[in-house]
Amino acid sequence: MTTLVPGLLAIALYSGGFIYHVLQVRRNPNFNATRLQFITAFAIAGHAIAVLNFLLHPDGLDLGLLKVFSLIALAINTMVFVSGLTKIQHSLYLLLFPISAITLLLTTLYPSSKPIMTLSHGMQAHVIVSILAYSLLAIAALQALLSGFQSWLLKHKRQNALMKTLPPLQAMERLLFEIIWVGEIFLTLSLISGFIFYDDFFEQKLLHKVVLSLVAWLFYAILLCGRYYWGWRGHTATRLTWAGFLCVLMGFIGSKFVLEFLLAQPPIATL
Repeated sequence: MTTLVPGLLAIALYSGGFIYHVLQVRRNPNFNATRLQFITAFAIAGHAIAVLNFLLHPDGLDLGLLKVFSLIALAINTMVFVSGLTKIQHSLYLLLFPISAITLLLTTLYPSSKPIMTLSHGMQAHVIVSILAYSLLAIAALQALLSGFQSWLLKHKRQNALMKTLPPLQAMERLLFEIIWVGEIFLTLSLISGFIFYDDFFEQKLLHKVVLSLVAWLFYAILLCGRYYWGWRGHTATRLTWAGFLCVLMGFIGSKFVLEFLLAQPPIATL
């Protein structure tokens, strides 16, 4: 029972933080974020303890689908928190808090799965790099949503409380491409380490995941080249960002969901 307390506490803090954030944005878009920082810090601490309880087993790591989702949500929230809690990151919390709370709740309600064998150092490095890549690309996808929404509001000459919390559109797009650059680097490292440390993609049912990850890498590479040579932005950037992210998501979710929920096989040691 005590292992559930950190997770339930984090869920409560994420939910309370979301409500507090919405109320503050409605009252004053430029509100002081000190309290939100404290709420976020304690939520991340509880989230981290809960994730450790979910993942760590005497026989190894439990890399079930919901557990990994909780880990990725933790990595995303931590990156956003450490980055300085600027106004851009504040806006991301309106999406991250409810997603994190729901993910933790589902992981708490459905905790059972079979732990895998102990991973080698190379595989552990691959897992960490993959988590960082997925987290960064998820942040980029959320940032693209906000940038696209902001662009739509500007074109239709509309404003709301969320609009007032955001910096200029040019700064939003610049941050988006910075995140994509770093995410693409980590995705490249994830692919390279996967090719090095996995013996047989066919036997381990990983071929479709590799193909989709390569397609995602190509989408991001095309977008970054288009940005550098032709100044791509706006809808083009949003569509290609989400096209790449959906490929990564399908490759990751597809294999784990089919194996763990439809075929009821143990989770595979892959990210």
